Amino acid sequence: MLAWTIYISFIGAALALLIPKRHEQAARVVALVSAVIGFILALGPFFGVGPLSDVVTITRIPWIPSLGISYHLAYDGISSVMVLLTGIASVAGVLFSWNVEKRPKEFFAFYLSLIAGVYGVFLSFDLFQMFVFYEFAIIPKYFLVAIWGSTRREFGAMKLVLYSFVGSAFVFIGIIAAFVVAGGRSMDLMDLAQFPFPEAFQHWAFPLVFVGFGILAGLWPFHTWAPTGHVAAPTGASMLLAGVVMKLGAYGAMRVAMGLFPLGLKAWQVEFGVLAVIGIIYGASVALTQKDFKFVIGYSSISHMGFVLLGLVTLNEIGLSGGILQMFSHGVISGLLFAVVGRMIYDRTHTRDLTVLENLRLGRVLPFAAITFLAAGLASMGLPGFSGFVAEISVIIGAWNAFPNLALLSGIGILIGVAYTFRALQKGFYPDIQAASTSPTEGITRISLPEKIGAVFLLCWTVLVGLYPRLLLDVIIPSFNSNLFEGLRRGGVWKL
Repeated sequence: MLAWTIYISFIGAALALLIPKRHEQAARVVALVSAVIGFILALGPFFGVGPLSDVVTITRIPWIPSLGISYHLAYDGISSVMVLLTGIASVAGVLFSWNVEKRPKEFFAFYLSLIAGVYGVFLSFDLFQMFVFYEFAIIPKYFLVAIWGSTRREFGAMKLVLYSFVGSAFVFIGIIAAFVVAGGRSMDLMDLAQFPFPEAFQHWAFPLVFVGFGILAGLWPFHTWAPTGHVAAPTGASMLLAGVVMKLGAYGAMRVAMGLFPLGLKAWQVEFGVLAVIGIIYGASVALTQKDFKFVIGYSSISHMGFVLLGLVTLNEIGLSGGILQMFSHGVISGLLFAVVGRMIYDRTHTRDLTVLENLRLGRVLPFAAITFLAAGLASMGLPGFSGFVAEISVIIGAWNAFPNLALLSGIGILIGVAYTFRALQKGFYPDIQAASTSPTEGITRISLPEKIGAVFLLCWTVLVGLYPRLLLDVIIPSFNSNLFEGLRRGGVWKL
């Protein structure tokens, strides 16, 4: 049934376009129904019997037999978690886009098309098919930013697309090279993961593919598209960019670069660990100095994605499981933060300047937004009881086992994260009462019901996973026993 997450999203996009202009409100309903159905379907693997210790094939049909390309949809515990994250983000994104008045039919059609592409990447187990879905997702995200965005939207959209295409070119070269070296018989991920690629080949193929996917994951120093794109994008698109699109890069780096080229990973482990830690500290440090509220969240995403990439290169179970858990956690928390800043604040005050927002006393005017940001901020800084704590502590323990010095340095990023979160909270909602003026706030409307539902929905997931992380870990960890990790085990680089 997971395949229908793709099909329902495409059907919803088509229906949204076919709705008559006089009934544009129906486009919102179609988008919400499509997103909810996708979310319900995404819950399926979590109610299955037994652990997902191997890949479960949904469908496998020859597509281009002469090249060994097939339409192969499947899932394991890791892809199930990513599909669930996509379902959660898509529902919340529709709720926080309920106010879109400019061409809502087209907006939700592009939105659902992007969701379908993301589902397709997470469920594809043929490399060519995965690449097609990966590239397809670039199209709707460009139009969502370029048409419905705000600050320098054309520049942000073009920068996002150019960086994505450069990364895709690296990935495509690596995929074709792997296909040729493996004999040119199959593009199936399961087959290629068990092929013993020559070590010399892996030494250059791994960094090529890892960087290619890492660009979309915000890998420093190739991260600069992300803050610009997040700020330019409309709220729903920002939630998707930070929540799931950046995870496509991290997921591809794990599935393809790590899965196919384990000896290359071992050779480049420290170098990419260093880049990940630089991203953690750099992103947090820049977020601490920003005056634009949305840039604060944009750079914080770079910092938190650094923990994802650090966890992936630890080459031990706790670090890798923590990195995957951080993908889920950051997807939920960053989506909520962008929703507060973009929809609850910017759409009402028409400013993201923290010096201006200080004078509005939004803690009194929009108490729900203030409380939501406080909860999301605590989750983001890794307070126990939220998903961020479990994810980041797992990554740090895994990093300590692999490279203790980098683990210590990553802790600096957490401390800076506490600082920028409280700075943003104070300036945005609770400034010094003596300094705050009495700027008019009569035009600021109350938080709507769809926004409240979306915020509570996201908060429930970060608390649920924070209090009961086994919900996800019980499906993530058994996946490490599948054939997709055979290369890591055979190469002797996987540490349990």
